[in-house]
Amino acid sequence: MRLLLGLLALLASTTMAAAPLRVVSLAPSMTEIMLELHADDLLVGVLDGGERPGALAALPSVGRQGQLNIERLVGLQPDLLLLWPGSIGPAQRDQLKRLGIETFSAEPRTVDQLIGQIEAIGQQVGRGEEGRRYAQALRQRLQQLRQQYQRREPLQVFYQVWDQPLYTLGGRQVVSDALAVCGARNVFADLSLPAPQVSVEAVLARNPQVIVAGDQAQLAGWKRWPQLRAVADQRLLVVPDKGLERPSGQMIEATARLCALLAAKAPASR
Repeated sequence: MRLLLGLLALLASTTMAAAPLRVVSLAPSMTEIMLELHADDLLVGVLDGGERPGALAALPSVGRQGQLNIERLVGLQPDLLLLWPGSIGPAQRDQLKRLGIETFSAEPRTVDQLIGQIEAIGQQVGRGEEGRRYAQALRQRLQQLRQQYQRREPLQVFYQVWDQPLYTLGGRQVVSDALAVCGARNVFADLSLPAPQVSVEAVLARNPQVIVAGDQAQLAGWKRWPQLRAVADQRLLVVPDKGLERPSGQMIEATARLCALLAAKAPASR
């Protein structure tokens, strides 16, 4: 009887160990990373934000950005939460901490950090080899871009997030580092806030060589300031690709497209 009970206990523990990890992603970028790692089969719920990938259409939602439904999340009995700190408010982050669910938090400041965190997520969810291969490919591509687009002097770029009021990105934001990959420099890289509000006067003072925005309407107002180098040289650049604003593996190719646009608009001097 004792032997039988021991065998049953061993069987139960083996079954528990073999049970697939239950993962809830609390940011669209983290959800995208799970897809890139071919680990979306482990997802049992996602926080929505923007258009959801078709492969995950049937997955339960735990709310939208800034509006997490804690009860629904707990009901999914997750083993692991993938968290981007900005996707939920401080109060709800505290609630999650009190729940004691294992959490992987990622907020990369550089593209290299992003790749490292993708590799770490692969390890965390049991897809370590997949994560290592993917990270290696991303690092090789990143090195290629840095070599291809290096400049003697960085191209001075104002990255406009919105026009009324006027918002940009600070130097600790990963897009700022993507500009550096392209041989450019964010003219507001000295600001620590992720998305600081700035004045037209501040932009005039820093006099960027290129102004980047998401659409032509966002750029139209700058034509009133012909003293700006970007306006005088007709270097108002539309970058409609939102991939730069989703820190997942696809951001490397989004960076490549940004580099190509900047190089075409403002060729490097030889």
